[in-house]
Amino acid sequence: MKKACSALSVFALVLAMAFMAAEVCRAAETIKIGVLYPLTGGAAAEGRELRAGAELAADIANNVMPIDMDMAKRGGVPSIGGAKIELVFKDHEGNPTLGADLAKKLILDDKVVGILGCYHSAVTKTVSAVCEQYGIPMINDSSTSPALTQRDFKWFWRTTPHDVTFTRDLFELFKGLSEGKVKGVPAVKKDQMIRLASACEKTEWGSQVSETIEAMAKNNGFVVGKSLLYAAKSADLSSEVRSLKSAKPDALLFACYASDAILMVKTLKAQKVSAKIIWGQNAGFEVPEFRSTLGEDVVGILTRTVFSPQVAQVKKAAGQVNALYITKYNHDLSGASARAFTGVQTWVEVLQKAGSTKPDAIQAAANAITIPGDQLIVPWAGIKFAPEGADRGQNVMGSGIIGQYQKNKEGKIVLEIIYPFDLATANMIYPFKSF
Repeated sequence: MKKACSALSVFALVLAMAFMAAEVCRAAETIKIGVLYPLTGGAAAEGRELRAGAELAADIANNVMPIDMDMAKRGGVPSIGGAKIELVFKDHEGNPTLGADLAKKLILDDKVVGILGCYHSAVTKTVSAVCEQYGIPMINDSSTSPALTQRDFKWFWRTTPHDVTFTRDLFELFKGLSEGKVKGVPAVKKDQMIRLASACEKTEWGSQVSETIEAMAKNNGFVVGKSLLYAAKSADLSSEVRSLKSAKPDALLFACYASDAILMVKTLKAQKVSAKIIWGQNAGFEVPEFRSTLGEDVVGILTRTVFSPQVAQVKKAAGQVNALYITKYNHDLSGASARAFTGVQTWVEVLQKAGSTKPDAIQAAANAITIPGDQLIVPWAGIKFAPEGADRGQNVMGSGIIGQYQKNKEGKIVLEIIYPFDLATANMIYPFKSF
């Protein structure tokens, strides 16, 4: 009897140990990352792009695929037992308070190892404060207010360039126009491009863009004849456009989300507003709905971005990933989806380097990591975060491009690269045609 009991005890112990081991294995099977995007509301179009880019990156990370990047060759995170990435999406609706509440739920209830998001800079501001409070890593893929990396936060890292970089690119384009550096355009006298007017939506992001434009215009000898901040998700922009028109600008500059960007261009056309350049600060000027809704009216409009299908000419992985994206979603990657893809990819590489899901290990890995540019689908030199100083957590290897909507030989409207000048894929349309 004693032997039988002893045997049963050993069997029970082995069974318990096996059960515990199985539980550990199951726990290591997935790594939860909370993802906060605007999936409904005025920026839902951008939210759909962001989610699609993030999901494609996770799919590539979790499976072995014939793509020229390390993430596509592992089938998970080998340093953490081949664990798979699980993205837990939440819809913040563009609401900073809701975003903060959802971040707490992701951390406390869903037990995520970290956060990705949030697109709206105002939402990123509150969510990152929650992550800082709980000591949970946050990688920001798509918010561009410069102030976000000027708070000395120790749990916040941003992959995308911010609006100082993107707006500086715009003024480099202006300078290039006056120096004859723009492909297909003879040198333009600066006094023919001196007057600017801007309209930006009144949130953390838009307000920062407006301030940055005014500061850089002053430093570069331009005159901002009109600078407007308008309420986001406006039902009517007629008075704003009349005000812009009265300034008689050489260039019109905008920071708008999708619904506003579409309405703004329709109103510019209705009021027959003319300008030599119309430029959008990404966001609504780049979502697929912008060109599908406005059709040929977008031809000649410029937008800053971090991705164009033409990037595939210099980065093989960009073409491979874009082809997958087209197969799944029936249109090219946009700046939003490309940045979300890169955000998830950065999370994967940080976890691989950390070899652990413990916050301190992730923090150390993020501070030390360098992701080479040839691994990315965006035309950056790479990803490396500033460890300290005025821009702590900012990727110091990022850069922007300026694209212009043009018709190609097949009659399809595409986003050609205009800046940087050495990457230009087409002659610039200048001046902008009248509506």
